[in-house]
Amino acid sequence: MSELIHFPDGGYAFLKGGFPYSQGVKALQGYTIERVRFAQPVAVAQGFAAIEAHLSERGRPRTALCAAELRSPAPLSISGFKTFNEGYVEVLKRWNLFRARLNPVARSNVAPQFSPPSGPCFYAFCYTVPAYNAGTNFVVAGSGEWPEGGKFPEDIVARGDSSPAGLEEKARFVLGKMEDRLAGLGAAWREATAVQLYTVHDIHSILSGEILPRAGNGAGLTWHYCRPPIEELEYEMDVRGVAAERLLQTY
Repeated sequence: MSELIHFPDGGYAFLKGGFPYSQGVKALQGYTIERVRFAQPVAVAQGFAAIEAHLSERGRPRTALCAAELRSPAPLSISGFKTFNEGYVEVLKRWNLFRARLNPVARSNVAPQFSPPSGPCFYAFCYTVPAYNAGTNFVVAGSGEWPEGGKFPEDIVARGDSSPAGLEEKARFVLGKMEDRLAGLGAAWREATAVQLYTVHDIHSILSGEILPRAGNGAGLTWHYCRPPIEELEYEMDVRGVAAERLLQTY
């Protein structure tokens, strides 16, 4: 299980991850997490500006940003993914979020199969706000069927197999990863306010056998017809339990 690191400047703690993102975040005592979805996805540069403006309006510093949901035109090669991450993290450095080689901000990044954006976009973001008597608020970062630290693409779970059996194996691995991260954040499926799944393959064969027995039916399941951000990955999930959700129009 990854180390849980406190980030008091943001009002949250995060599970140590890699360079592009943390494995998940949890609001510290005295804070809750709010999520904002853009009415229409916003290009990354404009999205960061809109996030900064929204945080300012809410009286929150840029360090309150704790999670991002991105959309990409198509899955990237592993080298292309690395290049994108370098530019994304540069902004987090300027915002004083990325420190001592640690990235506190959780993230999901997927590629819509239909009507993809012309370039990388923000779909949604989360941030902390002061609150009293708050419950457990958290965001688990997206994860696909590639073990962290494993060889790519050799260690992809059920690589190249999108049959019902292959999807079951992928789902079992990713659900296990979600549970590991939930445990690391001191959270549980029953506290989730949303469970999101990203794949272009038929999930009906794994709903009753793998997904619902673990995630339950409390928060329901949102299926986004999207691909994970890296070529050859086929299945991704994320989970959150937040205090409020908002829709943001940008013009």
